[in-house]
Amino acid sequence: MNSNIISMSEHTILIVDDDKSVRMSMSVMLQHCGYRTVTAPGPAEALDIVRRQPPSLILMDMNFGGSTTGEDGIELLRKVSVLSPSTPVILMTAWGSIPLAVEGIKYGAKDFLTKPCTGHVMFQRIETVLAMAGPQQSDSAAEFDRSGIIGKSAAISDILDTVRRIAPTDASVLITGENGTGKELVAKAIHSNSRRRNAPFVMVNLGGISQSLFESEMFGHARGAFTGAATERKGRFELADKGTIFLDEIGDLDLNCQVKMLRVLQQHTFEPLGDSRTRSVDIRVVCATNADLPSMLRERTFREDLFYRINSITLHIPPLRERREDIPLLIRHFAADTPVDLKADFSSEAIGYLAAQSWPGNVRQLKNVVERAMLLADGPVITRTGAEKAYSAGPDLTAADTSPRLSGMTLEEMERSAVTASLEKHSGNISAAAAELGITRQALYRKMEKFGIRQ
Repeated sequence: MNSNIISMSEHTILIVDDDKSVRMSMSVMLQHCGYRTVTAPGPAEALDIVRRQPPSLILMDMNFGGSTTGEDGIELLRKVSVLSPSTPVILMTAWGSIPLAVEGIKYGAKDFLTKPCTGHVMFQRIETVLAMAGPQQSDSAAEFDRSGIIGKSAAISDILDTVRRIAPTDASVLITGENGTGKELVAKAIHSNSRRRNAPFVMVNLGGISQSLFESEMFGHARGAFTGAATERKGRFELADKGTIFLDEIGDLDLNCQVKMLRVLQQHTFEPLGDSRTRSVDIRVVCATNADLPSMLRERTFREDLFYRINSITLHIPPLRERREDIPLLIRHFAADTPVDLKADFSSEAIGYLAAQSWPGNVRQLKNVVERAMLLADGPVITRTGAEKAYSAGPDLTAADTSPRLSGMTLEEMERSAVTASLEKHSGNISAAAAELGITRQALYRKMEKFGIRQ
């Protein structure tokens, strides 16, 4: 990149590392990409630079002068947050010292990189942090894709505003919320409004992947890697290259798989099962869970370093009972989306009744009730009585509809019917349905995938 472009750069990056070769190599790489750089060998010199002219971003090591405790880095981080609280910091540390970086994030660092810092990953992280720290440019001419998200409540408006802000970046996003609230739609909206919109959006239900199949599913495998591996197979990460990978139910991942997941999310590299060649991927990561990850951190069932890697941004989707003003819109949307021969309008009394319910299954349950009301309608208008019947009759209708036909079913058809009925009965609640069926959540996810049952 020529010097004219370099001089036009809007951002100055301060590199703080006591290794001169690291400072020089990173400075050359960053200047080549159009950034201005300044360097400092230690905390004292770095603070002098911050006092004179705060940089746009600081890349800093955690250890100085042979120390490995990270105390110097934490102290420098604290002082920078006082002198220039708006300056974002990305920490650099060795893979074995990731706990230090996690500690640094608690004190305000925006992200961390493991050494050696590869160019692609480093530039992606820098670009994301700078984009989130700086003013967002709104393009009024650009059309925002809601990706099927319906609602006008303050909660939904805030979510859409956040999606609009973060979509152009590559920030990792963690979407939380109860089952059925629409986490997948939010993930799709992030992808659809990003520069990766024309690349793959790969959804992975981690709750449905057993530990024994994890590496093959996520990283792929070489031919002959294990018994039955007759051909080479691409994993989900490779399929998502240049696009977005949506890791749903990440709270269901066991600790061994969490370690493997952390490595690929940190380094964007992996090795397929049975293949020693390292593959690189350019991906954006969006995760979702209905689990209480902070509690899992305290119980040590979810890794702290993985938690901080996946939630640069957290989006919480409130349950339907906390945004009742969206229910009439959703009812009309689902009603309009039914086949022509089932068309019927909901009366204001019917809508009022449905808006007052608790909806433990959230939007998914509401959709099922609307469809059931349309099926049961005996006229062009669904009354409050019709809405009450559709809301309360779900499990009974399912049982009555399926049991008389069991004698004529194959074993597979009976299994599919049982899974569908249990999910319907519990309004899509995976844990409750799995408990009723006497199987694990992971086993239920696998059966849902086998039968093509979507939540």
